[in-house]
Amino acid sequence: MSQAHQPVLYKEIIHALRPRNAGRYVDGTVGAGGHAAGLLAASGPTGSLLGLDVDPMAVDLAQRTLAPFGERACIKRASYTTLPQQAASLGWDAVDGILLDLGASSMQFDTAGRGFSFLQDGPLDMRFDPSQGLSAGDIVNSWSEAELADLIYRYGEEPASRRIARALVAARPVQGTHQLAGIIEKVLPRRGAHHPATRTFQALRIAVNNELEAVEQTLPMLIDLLRPGGRLAVIAFHSLEDRLVKETFHRESRDCLCPPRQPVCTCGHKAILTEINRRPITPSEDETRENPRARSAKLRVAERI
Repeated sequence: MSQAHQPVLYKEIIHALRPRNAGRYVDGTVGAGGHAAGLLAASGPTGSLLGLDVDPMAVDLAQRTLAPFGERACIKRASYTTLPQQAASLGWDAVDGILLDLGASSMQFDTAGRGFSFLQDGPLDMRFDPSQGLSAGDIVNSWSEAELADLIYRYGEEPASRRIARALVAARPVQGTHQLAGIIEKVLPRRGAHHPATRTFQALRIAVNNELEAVEQTLPMLIDLLRPGGRLAVIAFHSLEDRLVKETFHRESRDCLCPPRQPVCTCGHKAILTEINRRPITPSEDETRENPRARSAKLRVAERI
């Protein structure tokens, strides 16, 4: 794979999901197909994989990447939020491994027309699925100042959210990524390596694609789809997503959710997961040197009891 399509934590994912012959695997964010190709190669000769993505560009690329595996690979343009239905359409009632590689992909960042990056000028889009309605431009140019400030603070964890929101409203209409980044840079002069627009762009992308809601609602369904001994691996790139995964894995690996000092359990909750790694797995120095975008990746893995 080229650096633009280099799958993050590739070796760690293959090790974590332990692909085997005749196993059934799902890549819920198949992207360019790098992780999926590794899972299929390691689960040969009869292992199978279902790959999902809402991005038509990704689906086309994944189909070409995985074509050598023939009918062992089934690629669909669909969200991982529909995974139970997609698996059922193949007659799969349980699977041996599931991967989610969350956030935007390198090819999305590198395509100026998608509007994910301030490094190239493009429209304020940021939609994973180009057919959906809401775009980043809709948010920037129509939401109230208070709504913008709340979004930038909540999803971007940006302390200067109120000042940025005020500047955006004053500059309307905002028509491109360079203009948006320039407005933010006037509010927050650049210091150091990180561009001051990074957090705002993250917040807009999360809101446009309902990323946090999708993760929170879908994790329980994915856990239910695992067969005993099956594993769920999730790569997150920012603290908000990683926190959701961490809390879900912690909660579902406990036999009781009652307050610590309560003498008798009344909740009846039973553990259905074992956490494979309590601390997130992060890329090696070699990987981050070769692929700087991998530096913020965090991998958590859990196994169905």
